[in-house]
Amino acid sequence: MSAKPSSAPQLLTFGEAMTLFVADAPGAMPDIEHFQRGIAGADTNVAIGLARLGFHVGWLSRVGGDSFGDYIQRTLEVEGVDCRHLAHDPEHSTGLVFKERAAGGADPRVEYFRRGSAASYLSPVDAESVDFSAARHLHATGIPPAVSASCRELSWHMLDQARQHGASISFDPNLRPSLWPTEDEMRETLNAMAAKADWVLPGLAEGRLLTGLASPHDIAGFYLERGAKAVVIKLGPEGSYYRGVLDGHDESFSVPGFKIDTVIDTVGAGDGFAVGVISALLDGRSPREAVRRGNLIGAEAVQVLGDMEGLPSRQRLAELEDNLPPMS
Repeated sequence: MSAKPSSAPQLLTFGEAMTLFVADAPGAMPDIEHFQRGIAGADTNVAIGLARLGFHVGWLSRVGGDSFGDYIQRTLEVEGVDCRHLAHDPEHSTGLVFKERAAGGADPRVEYFRRGSAASYLSPVDAESVDFSAARHLHATGIPPAVSASCRELSWHMLDQARQHGASISFDPNLRPSLWPTEDEMRETLNAMAAKADWVLPGLAEGRLLTGLASPHDIAGFYLERGAKAVVIKLGPEGSYYRGVLDGHDESFSVPGFKIDTVIDTVGAGDGFAVGVISALLDGRSPREAVRRGNLIGAEAVQVLGDMEGLPSRQRLAELEDNLPPMS
């Protein structure tokens, strides 16, 4: 386990992590006898991915005062994620998720046991010790505001504080419609949160549902008109689409995806994409390089079992990028 840095984290993430149990073999959940343990959570996937690339990432959350919470913290700290803002709640348990082993690259079926979890009791009080003045970047998703009303208050607080202190913000809608009272409330809330962000990272289907618009160009325009600086839309195996405004100039382009021989597990691909885009932009790379890195890490993520196991180290990323052809 790595030693905790004394300085405050420069990158911040927040949300819910759950202990993940992945089936050891393909088949329906009732027929599976053995599972492999891991952790799951969109924000923790991104936190781990950025930490593996050498960024000082802090994660804010609650886990239960139980062995699953201890396991999550230990796993994250081994990965180099700063858990100083992680609370252990003795009154509520850590959420659990079980995932089937899908065959042929299909999306696996998952079952959640998260209602009333420790993380659902997150609120702005949990962020009282956060040094936002030290933060360079905040990554937020649409999952915490869906989990509970108090989590939604925390999301607004994190976005507002990051904005007030001059940190850049990325926002991945990560839609979970089943957690929202109504689709209209989901749409209204997440579009308002996306308007606080510099970089908005929806999937194409998510963008269509949230905006009511069809084309990547129009979806991106919806968020640019509301204050975003750039919108990067995930197009699955086809790659991704970028549209942004810099110095009054509107730039847009598509970057093709990487051919994958065998897709093992699609869960976490979008988080890997976010790791690639965010890390590249924070590294000072061009938008086109950032989108290609997003495609690259997303492709790495789907070639292994587990939500974050395929996220590369900085050395592995350098090797992958060194073998790519020059940008056209």
